[in-house]
Amino acid sequence: MDILDAKTAELTPWYDLPLAVLDTETTGLAPETGDCIIEVAVIHFDRGEVTGRWSTLLDPGIPLHPDVTRLTGISPDDLMEQPSFVDVADELLSRLRGRILVAYNVPFDRSFLIHEFARIGKTLPEGAKWLDPLVIARQTQKGQGNMKLGTVAKRLGVQLDEAHRAQADAECAGKVLLALGKNASLPDDLDAVLDLQERWEAAQEAERSGWRSRQQQGRGNRPMADDGSPRNALGAAYPHGDELDPVRYMYLRLAGRG
Repeated sequence: MDILDAKTAELTPWYDLPLAVLDTETTGLAPETGDCIIEVAVIHFDRGEVTGRWSTLLDPGIPLHPDVTRLTGISPDDLMEQPSFVDVADELLSRLRGRILVAYNVPFDRSFLIHEFARIGKTLPEGAKWLDPLVIARQTQKGQGNMKLGTVAKRLGVQLDEAHRAQADAECAGKVLLALGKNASLPDDLDAVLDLQERWEAAQEAERSGWRSRQQQGRGNRPMADDGSPRNALGAAYPHGDELDPVRYMYLRLAGRG
């Protein structure tokens, strides 16, 4: 099934359409300042079932900090003689075209892919539609705890075998999306779900902005990170409590902002 066929997409529930669920592991948080992808995975779902798995390690061409190894288990030796992003770009694009793109925390993975493709004169598939299980989880599991992938998955009964590795995280994110859609009784129509996602994302961003403003006022002269959040920055879960997101905190600390 080709989701570029608008008629087919209109008549088919979104969860039965071809999905490409992707995840990246990276050297840091800031592709605009040179951070790169060290692992990328794409999991294909068709009619709600896994139909293909693809992943590869990548040589980023820059040093790998020991904290990244501690988090992911990926060492500098693992990346020696691995392909560079340019070597796998066409294969990656072929696995994304004609499918709805899915990532847990879309802005993170999408920004890295945009920068990596731009460096080699390529772009993501034009007009691709994105679904973000994190946005849906924040809305439908509000007040239930932190929103890290593993925690959300556990609440839904979805298994995550190897957190912070791209293939395991991508497959888990796809299953989480499908479980969230079922549990939350999301509309079958893709455009209706995308409209809901857009509204929820805007409301969540407004909530985060308010949180940052209140924290800044309440903490006086405490130093702030470049993105306006406190230096012990909270990640995707922070509207739901004061639990630190260890992944984001590690990367901020590596960047001298922790």
